[in-house]
Amino acid sequence: MLRNISNIGTRNKSCLRKYTSKILNIVGEESKVNLGNNKPHVVLYEPEIAPNTGNIIRLSANTGYNLHLIEPLGFSFDDARLRRAGLDYHEFAGVCIHKNFDAFCAAVNPNRIFAITTKGTKNYDEPQYQPGDALVFGPETRGLPKEFINALPEDQRIRIPMMPNSRSLNLSNSCAVLIYESWRQLKFINSQ
Repeated sequence: MLRNISNIGTRNKSCLRKYTSKILNIVGEESKVNLGNNKPHVVLYEPEIAPNTGNIIRLSANTGYNLHLIEPLGFSFDDARLRRAGLDYHEFAGVCIHKNFDAFCAAVNPNRIFAITTKGTKNYDEPQYQPGDALVFGPETRGLPKEFINALPEDQRIRIPMMPNSRSLNLSNSCAVLIYESWRQLKFINSQ
């Protein structure tokens, strides 16, 4: 059951930087990652395709964003296609796996949650992204559940413009668009 997420993050915002979580890196070893990052969080809700997730691991590693995977996953973490797509960048990415979305919220306490969806009401460049926001992307074949989207305020339902009659963009491409827009707004903090 999805809890009411429309007011997530209005409480205890300062606690975000104190949280740590066990992570599984791409080869399955446990370690700790500091979730108190100065950028938004990328959240893949029940991702299904290993190469997409591998590409997003690489993207997250190169931009310094924490990546959160919400179970169930459509692949195992020892999937060769995931390793191949992630190459050697996996050791630098903060990849956290959560049993469900509530577990993610409890661990991270995001400031705001943005659903990235073709049913969004705002274009991706309209919000002013902040550190601690959560950018949530749905599974490749079905997108985010309707209940999830409807639980958010309309201005937190984000879309990427496309040509009429287009279905959707690839998940890793969509992540790249949102990550780079949010990072641009944050003046590419910690980049070189």
